[in-house]
Amino acid sequence: MPLDLRRSVPARQLGEPGPDDATLHRLLASAVRVPDHGKRVPFRFLRIAGPARAALGEALAAITRRRDPGAGEAAIDKDRQRFSHAPLVVVVVAVFDPDDAQIPDQERLLTAGCACFALLQAAQSFGFGACWLTGWPAYDDEARGLLGLAAHERVAGFIHIGTPSLEAPERERPDPRTLLSELVL
Repeated sequence: MPLDLRRSVPARQLGEPGPDDATLHRLLASAVRVPDHGKRVPFRFLRIAGPARAALGEALAAITRRRDPGAGEAAIDKDRQRFSHAPLVVVVVAVFDPDDAQIPDQERLLTAGCACFALLQAAQSFGFGACWLTGWPAYDDEARGLLGLAAHERVAGFIHIGTPSLEAPERERPDPRTLLSELVL
């Protein structure tokens, strides 16, 4: 099964070329085909590409310096380079609606998570490598402000997409039989 071939390629191993605009739109067309209770479309996409990747990295490095004056150069450089490896990063933004209690926030977040996974699958099906990361910028108010997120939005994932420089190794997967139990009433 094609789904059984999915592997995450580390962001550091993703280079040019990334998807062009037409291919990105095709990938996103696949990513939106997710379960969506109430048809609320509780997600949106934000493209980080080109010079915006380095600019965001500099801003994150500045946040790290401000918040932790004792941070080492390695930690600061990690934040500076966080979005500079893959040629494209798509932020999947979970959109909540405080005025709509009919669909719980958890279901909205799960739908956004499904969009993350579907985007990973679509990228791989087009021959790209991809990985889903979060890290502190996904949860930090100042970093979310840099991304232009509203108060009712959260980062579901940063999907790094590019051409893999190596074949991602398979990792050990759990045996699904050990995860399955039977309801007995």
